[in-house]
Order: sequence, then structure tokens, then C-alpha cells
Amino acid sequence: MIKFFRKIRFKLMSENKTGKYFKYAIGEIILVVIGILIALQINNWNDIRKNRNYEQEILTLINKNLKNDSIALSEQLFHSKEATKLTNRLLEQVANGVYSDSINQWMGKIISFEMFKSQSSAFEILKSKGIDIISDTELQLELISYYDESLYHAYEAFEDVEESFKNDWVPILKKDFSDYKWREYAILVDIKAFFEKQSNISFIRLYKNNRASGSEYLESTLEKITKIRTLSKKHMND
Repeated sequence: MIKFFRKIRFKLMSENKTGKYFKYAIGEIILVVIGILIALQINNWNDIRKNRNYEQEILTLINKNLKNDSIALSEQLFHSKEATKLTNRLLEQVANGVYSDSINQWMGKIISFEMFKSQSSAFEILKSKGIDIISDTELQLELISYYDESLYHAYEAFEDVEESFKNDWVPILKKDFSDYKWREYAILVDIKAFFEKQSNISFIRLYKNNRASGSEYLESTLEKITKIRTLSKKHMND
């Protein structure tokens, strides 16, 4: 193609057709510019396609992580709410002076705490590549909000109850209980004497309230996951 253009230019110059030569030269420049623009556009289309493919892949991985987070959080929320309900039942019963053997099983679930570790590997990969690879701004903001805010508050709620268990319940378990199995039973040496101490009742209420407060954070975190997964699926299908 280049040789072809050269032959035309040489022929025009040799025939002393300067006007036609300049017109031809301008036309040739325009063709070159158009070629460059087309090449750039093709490269741009390729970049867009690659980014779109990567966006789809990373969102698929994030959705898998979020699904696992949702399952784990739902399980821990169930345990937390179960413990709250049993605490209410227990407090009502002992307030009426009823000290049944069921209390030992209830206490096993009440004297525990929830544990959770988010699966955030896909989001960490996304951050290293640049979160602006996600072309949906709302989805970007929701992801940041979940991983930087919602999870932070959820972890705080978990840690608060765990610290209370370690610092407050463990000494009580050693002193007032004869046996304990995680979430199955906590056998009191003397049920009646234990619940006749107002300090024990007050502490159980406080522990219940801490747990209930934590449950609210878990519920809002689960709602955030649902919103992100809905936005993500909609965005990938657009």
C-alpha cells in the first residue's frame, strides 16, 4: 500500500502536477489520520471489553463471598436471637420463683457468643486493581459501605459480647457452675441461690441487651448484603 502511494506521488511530481500532488498529499494525510483514529478506537473497544470481562469476573467472586457472609451471619443471628428469647423466658420463670432443670439447657445457649469472619478476598483484589473498574457508582459506594462500615460495626458487636463472655462469664462459670458445654448446657451448682442474687440477674439482663444490640447490626449488615447482590446481578445483566 505504501509503495502504491509512493508511485502515485512520484508520477504526479514527474509530470509537474504540483497542485494535484498537494491535494493528493492532503488526502493521504487524512487517510493516515483516519487509520490512526480507527486503530485507537479498536484499542479502546478492546480495553472496554477487557474491563467489562474483568468487572463481570470480580463481581461474580464478590457475590460468592457475600453469599457465604450471608449464610454465616444468618446462622449467628439465629443463635443470638435464640439466646435472647431464652434469656427472657428464663428471667420470667425465675421472677416467679420457678427453677426447673430446663434452665441448665437454656443457660448453655445464653452463656455463649457469636463468631464471624467475612470472606473479603475478592474485594481486596478489586481494591488492588482499582474500585473504579466497577462502572456502576451506586454499586461502588455500597461495596465500600459494606466492607468499610457495616463489617466494622458487626465485628464490634461480636467482639463486645465475646469480651464480656471472657471477662465476666468465665469467672462465674468457674465459681457457680459444675459443668459447661458450649451451647448445650451450663449446670449450676445451686440454681435457686444463683438467681436469688440480684447482681446475677442484672448481669444476665445486661448481657442480653448487648446481644440484642449486636443482633441489630447483624440484621442491617444482612440487608446491606442483599442490596449489593441485587445491584450486582442487575448490573451484570444490563
